[in-house]
Amino acid sequence: MTAKAPPISLFLRELPYTAQIVASPFRRVKPLGQTRADGAPVLVFPGILSSDSSTSLLRRTFNAAGYHSYPSDMGFVTGITPAAFAKAEARLLHLHREERRKVALVGWSLGGLYARVLAQRLPECVSMVMTLGSPFSGSRRANNAWRLYEAINNHKVDAPDLPDDPSVKPPVHTVAVWSANDGVIAPECAKGAPDERDVEIEVPTKHFAFGAQRQSIDTIIRILDEQLPAAL
Repeated sequence: MTAKAPPISLFLRELPYTAQIVASPFRRVKPLGQTRADGAPVLVFPGILSSDSSTSLLRRTFNAAGYHSYPSDMGFVTGITPAAFAKAEARLLHLHREERRKVALVGWSLGGLYARVLAQRLPECVSMVMTLGSPFSGSRRANNAWRLYEAINNHKVDAPDLPDDPSVKPPVHTVAVWSANDGVIAPECAKGAPDERDVEIEVPTKHFAFGAQRQSIDTIIRILDEQLPAAL
């Protein structure tokens, strides 16, 4: 059965989390228990109509958990464009050189498409990919954001300016985090087919809460803790 966009009633329940996203740079990181000792590098990509400020709480919590977390330095993201991808590619190459080891890529929503394509093109720089509610599989219209995407970009949502297919599994360990409560992306599209990812994990959260709600962030860190060793 073809995936369909979530009902509008689910989308409306997403809206209260926008305040948490906006406030992300000013929110405190809660104390954590055991942390990593190796400082594994993590590069985090934001979603559409957002920037690195939206992932501030997520990244700072990664740091508190013992990772070396980095912003994408892509600026304000409006879609899939060659210029934005060039920034993402340069950022990954720079961090790979600086860290002298492979980098884990975490992409929230549209950011997950950038993460997957980067791992397709530069697998020698990537330890693993984790997508958070990213529509990498199936129809690009099985969501409540495609009309907005086409309104602010000069191409159709299923015909971006890059030739890459984000549904193709990168040659690195690939984890798809999804939610049945997602009010933006059809769960099937964020979960993916078995040949499109290595692991799929359901998290009971909202789309806008993946990187904004502390409970969701704690779960994401736990998943990364568990999955990164399998990638190394």
